[in-house]
Amino acid sequence: MLTDVHQHIWPPAFTELLRSRTTPPYLDGWTLHLDGEPPYDVDPADHDPAARARLAAADGLGLALVSLSSPLGIEYLPPAEAAPLLAAFHDGALALPAPFGVWAAPCLSAPDPEAVDRELGRGCVGLQLPATAVVDAEGWERCAPLLDVLTRHDKPLFVHPGPAPAAPGAPPWWPALVPYLQQLHASWFAFRAHGRPRHPRLRVCFAALAGLAPLHGERLTARGGGRGEIDFDVFYETSSYGTKAVDALVRAVGIDVVVSGSDRPYAPLVVPDLGAPAAVHALRAANPARLLHGRT
Repeated sequence: MLTDVHQHIWPPAFTELLRSRTTPPYLDGWTLHLDGEPPYDVDPADHDPAARARLAAADGLGLALVSLSSPLGIEYLPPAEAAPLLAAFHDGALALPAPFGVWAAPCLSAPDPEAVDRELGRGCVGLQLPATAVVDAEGWERCAPLLDVLTRHDKPLFVHPGPAPAAPGAPPWWPALVPYLQQLHASWFAFRAHGRPRHPRLRVCFAALAGLAPLHGERLTARGGGRGEIDFDVFYETSSYGTKAVDALVRAVGIDVVVSGSDRPYAPLVVPDLGAPAAVHALRAANPARLLHGRT
């Protein structure tokens, strides 16, 4: 079954709640306003469930996993503000037609393991956290009770870019190319140093190739961080990266290690046209299913 692990759809009730707000995050018509990013004109068709279901079918997807877009910052809102938005997202996303599935989203201003347990029980495939929540030891410790719930359910974690700090005068592409990737880079190394020892059985998928953090393995070794052990329960979603980045990353995360085929955490192998035979071999034979497809 072909699976896309990274899509975003805003259910109608969720959209209306964003329109009812007067402080970020909020919608003015279809213009999105966030702290730290310029106003963004949203295409309504991107949030039309029927149109998106047709597109998924045309792409041959058997499953498309929808997540709350963490740059919105909803997870960090005070509980009274976050609760109705999270409820509208979960209710609406879980009601989407096939082939959609849903990543659960937590309130991080007041983390509630029981709420995560409830959403997993309702059918969410795993939990999404903003990378900003897990960039250091304190973050992994704070989120540990939520991740214990995942481990108990044998469900995966999806680490997605979080809110971007304001950068006055920066071009529109700045948040996606600088703070988003810095967050993922930090969260990947923090997971290696703090998250994995605390959660040895947790399956984790990092969006956007983890900000290319695994490419720094040689520097990690040179600075005393040890040689880059292959973690077969860490996965990398491709997001908007293309063949050059995928080719480089796959060599860093296990080209020389043969593992058995697997579809965890919910994605079969998608092999892009890399050109280089070694990279294709790495995807097909050395680390099958660890480079996952995403649309955003």
